[in-house]
Amino acid sequence: MRIPFQRMDITRDPEVADALRRVHQSGRFVLGPEVEAFEAEFAAALGVRHAVGVASGTDAITLSLAALGIGPGRRVLTTAFSAGYTALGIVRAGAAPVFADVEPGTLCLDPQAAERVLTRELDSDAGRIAALLPVHLYGHPPAGWERLLELAAARGLPVIEDACQAHGARFRGRPLGSFGRAAAFSFYPTKNLGGLGDGGAVATDDADLAATVRSLRQGGEDARRRHLRSGWSSRLDEIQAAVLRVRLRALETRNERRRTLADRYRAALAGRPVRLVEPDPARPASPPTESNRHLFVIRSAHRDALRRHLAAAGIGALVHYPEALPSQPAFHPATAADRFPEAERAAAEVLSLPLHPLLRESEVDEVAETIAAFDPTTPGAVAE
Repeated sequence: MRIPFQRMDITRDPEVADALRRVHQSGRFVLGPEVEAFEAEFAAALGVRHAVGVASGTDAITLSLAALGIGPGRRVLTTAFSAGYTALGIVRAGAAPVFADVEPGTLCLDPQAAERVLTRELDSDAGRIAALLPVHLYGHPPAGWERLLELAAARGLPVIEDACQAHGARFRGRPLGSFGRAAAFSFYPTKNLGGLGDGGAVATDDADLAATVRSLRQGGEDARRRHLRSGWSSRLDEIQAAVLRVRLRALETRNERRRTLADRYRAALAGRPVRLVEPDPARPASPPTESNRHLFVIRSAHRDALRRHLAAAGIGALVHYPEALPSQPAFHPATAADRFPEAERAAAEVLSLPLHPLLRESEVDEVAETIAAFDPTTPGAVAE
């Protein structure tokens, strides 16, 4: 690809090389001083009291639920449109996902749909919904974020934020991942804050919850190495933590670069036959949401043909995500009678364009020009 979907420079960073040497020389490779330092630095960046490093974002969801005692026989309300790992984190805790449809603009959890599900579940014999797990999809919160928080508070439900795509994003100046009882983060290499492999963290202001997660990630052990509860082996390693400490310092600069490129895309695609998935479509002078622009996503009724058209021009584009969660075999039985029209439409239309800090302005312009040349009446051809 002449314009690949992703470029990463992390292995060429001399600070990263220094961090790797430091870990190698220390002889500590799991849950050592680098993890402790990163946990403190990441918590400070979020404005929360605790961050607990774990093995992945999926584990962060699972361990947050388990630490709250949400497991077999309990149900968790979440979005119908996300990466499958959101729902898998719920399932791995032993709970069952219950889905609600998404907003058409942001494709995040729709508070009106969530309220309908919560009201319906009051009369259900299937088990009370025990938590709300919204996703900050593509790096921004639901447009109805405050309403979702109000719904949860009114019903006494803890909110666990799936912030796996939201590193450095803010709502009304406050970092996403600091609003709920806990938040799950992923440090997969392609994230805005990514390492050299898998990794994740649970962020929380709750000291008891943090202590429980620390025990659960280490097999349920206490300080005397006794297994008090059935836990997991889900530990952030020293290499990932050392790399993440370096990249955390550059996060805001890299996010600002993403925002600049996203604004260029937005201007270049104005008037084109595609829709943008936007946190603030009206673009007020002081928008409440400051997205980290993890992904730049468009929608097209001719998505697959447009993707082929871009590929023929040497441009990489990906689909996040090709199928709504409730229709997937791992989750379908929980909600077989429900319908999720917005999530299903999104799955058929979304297309993620290249967006990363190493992308050049000229490449943004080329992607936009290639989209402008797409003729949906003759897929694979270009308009004259």
